[in-house]
Amino acid sequence: MEYLIKNAIIVDAKSDHHLQKRDILIENGIITNIDSTIKVSDKSKVIELVNLHVSAGWFDSSISFGEPGFEERETIANGLKTAAYSGFTDIILNTNTNPVPDNKGAIRFIKSNGDKAATSIHPAGTFTQSADGEHLAELFDMSQDGAVSFYDYKKPIKNPNLLKIGLQYTQRFDAIVQSFPLEASISPKGIVNEHINSTQLGLKGVPSLSETLQISRDLAILEYSGGRLHIPTISTSKSVALIRDAKKNGLNVTCSVAAHNLYLTDDELHSFDTSYKLTPPLRTKEDIKALIKGVKDGTIDMVTSDHNPIDVENKNLEFDHASYGSIGLESCFGTILSKLDLETAINALTKQSQFNLKSSGVEKGSIASLTLFNPSIEWTFSTSDILSTSHNAAMLGKKLTGRAYGIFNNKKLALHKL
Repeated sequence: MEYLIKNAIIVDAKSDHHLQKRDILIENGIITNIDSTIKVSDKSKVIELVNLHVSAGWFDSSISFGEPGFEERETIANGLKTAAYSGFTDIILNTNTNPVPDNKGAIRFIKSNGDKAATSIHPAGTFTQSADGEHLAELFDMSQDGAVSFYDYKKPIKNPNLLKIGLQYTQRFDAIVQSFPLEASISPKGIVNEHINSTQLGLKGVPSLSETLQISRDLAILEYSGGRLHIPTISTSKSVALIRDAKKNGLNVTCSVAAHNLYLTDDELHSFDTSYKLTPPLRTKEDIKALIKGVKDGTIDMVTSDHNPIDVENKNLEFDHASYGSIGLESCFGTILSKLDLETAINALTKQSQFNLKSSGVEKGSIASLTLFNPSIEWTFSTSDILSTSHNAAMLGKKLTGRAYGIFNNKKLALHKL
């Protein structure tokens, strides 16, 4: 089928058409023409939207759904539809399922359940068997069947020797190991940021030291062993400084930050709303300032929604007992663009290559993998905007700037009516 995108401002720093208003013709999934005006033919499906902007497809490196095992939270099918309407052409699915994907059969199941969607699903495999932190999982076999990284979701790699061996072993097939930045023994019962608010509210704190201690250790191991290390969802100013120095020293390390950690501080905790019970926890204004600077200067490679649906039975509890996590796909772009300029935001959302995933630009002859959005719309995120099955949303009620219309990817158009 032929699609004609009309009067779209292209946001792609690598494109000859960057920040120019153009028509884009797509035939059989390929961009065949980009011009100031392209004549509409009888066989064209025309896409013309208010203040339409188009960029290379967005990528989210940390997504949880539920299936298999927690389908009441989110199925793969509905999760991928939510991702598409939120502007994401590619997502990495976390190992936050039951059973966890620690073998090639589990990887195949995930890929087969998402192979007909507009959004491409790229599963992570667990780093250890059953994500128990004891023995390496079938890393090579999983990589052969499509696992793009190895990660025991939200669990730190406690054994330093296991991380060393994993980083050495995965060099044979150029794979990425993810290590969650938390030294849990420094705050065994902590649930929120250790600061003035935790003291006032009587909630046990998680000091920034628990994050930076783990990062320091992991970077030292990386320097010794080599390999490729990704540190997901950092949250402190010290973490940014540590990773900035590591990159200057030539270490092959990447990192991400959750969108809500760029926007929300631990002041939100005064409501005792369990939507703000997150890991890593919400930190301070000073941390947010450092994180934003880290995104702008490239120390932080990508921003993620860190989408994690939780059913009401596990979220609507007393704060101490509620599960960690928030959905974030629907509000992700608006959250990011509320804190970053447009070009920086798009750059932080298009880093597929960091995970060995192909990224197509907005150029004639390229595969059409595009996100369509309006960067100037101002809106307040409400329950009516939630497409996910679960409604545990930390950004509810927040004023945001910018919103996705949808995507064109895998020869499919997925547009959400705003």
